[in-house]
Amino acid sequence: MRFTGRKTWLLITLTTAAVLAGCSSTSVNRAPVEDRNVSGAPRVDPATLPGAENAGKPGFYTVRPGDTIRRIATEVNQQWRDIARWNNLENPDVIEVGQVLRVVPPTDATVAAAGEPARAATPVAPRPNVPVATQTTPGVTATPAVPVSAGADDVDFMWPARGALIAGFDEAKNKGLGIAGKAGDPVVAAADGRVVYAGAGLRGYGNLIILKHNNTFLTAYAHNQALLVKEDQNVKKGQKIAEMGSTDADRVKLHFEIRRSGKPVDPARYLPAR
Repeated sequence: MRFTGRKTWLLITLTTAAVLAGCSSTSVNRAPVEDRNVSGAPRVDPATLPGAENAGKPGFYTVRPGDTIRRIATEVNQQWRDIARWNNLENPDVIEVGQVLRVVPPTDATVAAAGEPARAATPVAPRPNVPVATQTTPGVTATPAVPVSAGADDVDFMWPARGALIAGFDEAKNKGLGIAGKAGDPVVAAADGRVVYAGAGLRGYGNLIILKHNNTFLTAYAHNQALLVKEDQNVKKGQKIAEMGSTDADRVKLHFEIRRSGKPVDPARYLPAR
């Protein structure tokens, strides 16, 4: 059968409409996309998750997308094994978004429940900020040291590496100091402390070590080629803890941070003059 131009146009129009209607019907009957959290399990009502009644209370942490038990422990200045024990986690690697975890010792909450003043919780330190790549020039000198008031938690820091200073502290762009060196040069603990993180899970820092010195001070050592200590290990001032490298960096260097009550501060204010 031959069609005139108008009939041909009408036939094409009707055929297209039928196809689109069929597609619409198929999409209506298609199975809905399942909303999942980071662990891959179906998302559930947060009110039914463990610890939901403690959400927002001091000493508790609500799990966010992308969190791991080790990342949370680093953020709140605790050991991940302690957090797992305080929360009776059978498998610490399985936590759910919205789950509320205790991040201070249970005795704090027990005392508070009895109506007595609770001990102050360990200050929560935010995740270290990813360093922003900046152009640096060899021979950069540290900002002139400003006297730091003495306190009970003062720490006697030493330089963590011997290389030249290539990047100074900049609150907006660089949360610590950049120290040059050769691959394999020793990186040492700037003071006595305990290893609260050793790994490569924080993007922008490469192989990273974080030491806790007391309830006030943390130090961070980034871009190492090798880590020589493990989490929960106690270290001494001047002890070799890593070898300098260039992981997640544009050159071999040590990125060194000092954090006071969780806030990055200029290390040059706390380190001895060179």
